[in-house]
Amino acid sequence: MKKNLLSILILALLIVNIILTSIMMFSVVGSANKTAALVSDIAGILQLEVGSLPGESADVESVPISDIEVYDIEDQMTIPLQKGADGEDHFALVSVSLSMNIKDEGYKSYGATLSTKESLIKSAIIEVIGTYTIEELQADQSGLRQEILDRIQTMFDSKFIFEVSFRDIMFQ
Repeated sequence: MKKNLLSILILALLIVNIILTSIMMFSVVGSANKTAALVSDIAGILQLEVGSLPGESADVESVPISDIEVYDIEDQMTIPLQKGADGEDHFALVSVSLSMNIKDEGYKSYGATLSTKESLIKSAIIEVIGTYTIEELQADQSGLRQEILDRIQTMFDSKFIFEVSFRDIMFQ
């Protein structure tokens, strides 16, 4: 008799546990959905995109790999940096590649003759990198790439160059 009573008590506790768990689950899921909707509304107002990196533009359209041509600036550039907190002279040794969209109108105008404009591109890269200290470069390379990209896009008055990447970057 005691075993039956104990089994009935365990069964009743299991049923109560299942009921309370389901009530808790529905209340948590409901509030989680409301929170997610609120965050999405705020991000929409601020025009943010979930999953984008700092310094990455939210309105950049993706370019298929078949429409990308990469232009490598052959020379490594040695660029003097601003004096940092330690007061010593520092340099950056940089190798840069530019990714271009071959379907863009700007590519049709400048793509074939980009090598003739390489000295202008190098000059822009040197000017941008030279304004940073070694600490700033080590902390935020994505911001540096974005600033170089903005300068180059302004120079060509076109967005056919859509990405700047460093093949190699060293600091001294």
